[in-house]
Amino acid sequence: MMKFITEEYLRDIYRKQPFDTYTLQQGQRLTPGAVQYLSDKKIELIDDASKANKKVSKNDQPEVIEQKGNDNLNLKKKLCCKLRSVEAKFLVTSSEILEEDIILAQNITNLGRKISKIRNAIDGKGTIETIEKSDRNNENLLTSIVEIEEYFEITEFHMQLKNSSTILKMHTLRCNLVELQFEILETYENEEESLKISITNSVNLVINSLSQLIESAVGGKECQIRN
Repeated sequence: MMKFITEEYLRDIYRKQPFDTYTLQQGQRLTPGAVQYLSDKKIELIDDASKANKKVSKNDQPEVIEQKGNDNLNLKKKLCCKLRSVEAKFLVTSSEILEEDIILAQNITNLGRKISKIRNAIDGKGTIETIEKSDRNNENLLTSIVEIEEYFEITEFHMQLKNSSTILKMHTLRCNLVELQFEILETYENEEESLKISITNSVNLVINSLSQLIESAVGGKECQIRN
């Protein structure tokens, strides 16, 4: 319950025992007259409630910062786990199509290595490769989230093709990477912008390379992406 300290109350206690400071306890408030009385007497007001709040706030701050740091660390660990899972899917896909198309299998393995480099960079065990904007096919994909609709669409029609299994497996890999972009945004929401852009760009270029492989497979062309 709030207790109001009046001017009359202050005058009474000052008359009995003069004082230079007055401590306002938690749950107490001064009336306007009491505030004026303390000011006229040049009596310093000490607000214990405010001091307590400041103390609690100050003590809580390291805990909040520490919690935020732990959350960021957990998000990065989660992202690394998902990247490792995607790497495994690249290896499985490459292994499954090895007998059908050795060049395509090699290309997919190489793209899986790029994902591995991205994961190592996020885990602090490497650096993100510098992205060159010289390739017109890639330039419009940089510094932005790539939607799956922006690419060559795969539908039930492609199930009728001779190499449908290979096409669908690569399309699944591409969908996994597109979904992963949003994990990157969430993980690096409060981090340095340039780092987030570098990681997003690297993933985008892998997605773009996969799309080229898919288009080549659908069109029956020989795959030439080898880097």
